[in-house]
Amino acid sequence: MRDSYHEQLAEVGDGLIEMSRLVGSAVSKATTALLDADLTEAEAVIVGDQAVNDLYHQLDDVAVQLLARQQPVATDLRAIVTGLRMSSDLERVGDYAVHIAKVARRRHPATVVPVELRATVLEMGQAATRIAIKAGTVIATRDLTLAAQLLADDDTIDDLHAQLFSQLLSGNFEHGVEAAIDLALIGRYYERLADHAVSVSHAVTYLVTGQHSDPESYAADA
Repeated sequence: MRDSYHEQLAEVGDGLIEMSRLVGSAVSKATTALLDADLTEAEAVIVGDQAVNDLYHQLDDVAVQLLARQQPVATDLRAIVTGLRMSSDLERVGDYAVHIAKVARRRHPATVVPVELRATVLEMGQAATRIAIKAGTVIATRDLTLAAQLLADDDTIDDLHAQLFSQLLSGNFEHGVEAAIDLALIGRYYERLADHAVSVSHAVTYLVTGQHSDPESYAADA
């Protein structure tokens, strides 16, 4: 019985790492779809989200079974509770990648991002991909130093988000209202997915220390 219990605990951890890999890849592909008007990559992100959702539900089921049948305490209980939180956050990261991919698909064959904004959006996409991937490393290693670094990475996304809005509102944007709305949404999607990845780092900090590093982060809207 205990062997099965520990196997299920390990299944939760391994599943979270796999989820982080999938959503990191999704963010990268969505950025490519956006900047290159790549319909194939956009469709891959949208279709591939089903695997993320399936894994999310699978991990929820395992966690609930462990709570109901094993009545875990101490570190094991924190691992299960934080696992539920992290799987939810990672699922939301995947959802935002899908939102970005759908903007690319809707505007295809046109390119969503005008030339003068490509550098900003590319940097946002690359930073968001790094954050998603790093979240997986934090889960796997429980490295609190690396978890803290995600906060600085999130600041980069926030700065780029503000920069994008400044460019849209500068009075020099000449690509129409629809394009401006799409770009504003894209900036918001990158900013939110990064927030959810950072929430993973806070969950890992709680798992390791038993203390919340930033309780306000858990109040972020979905």
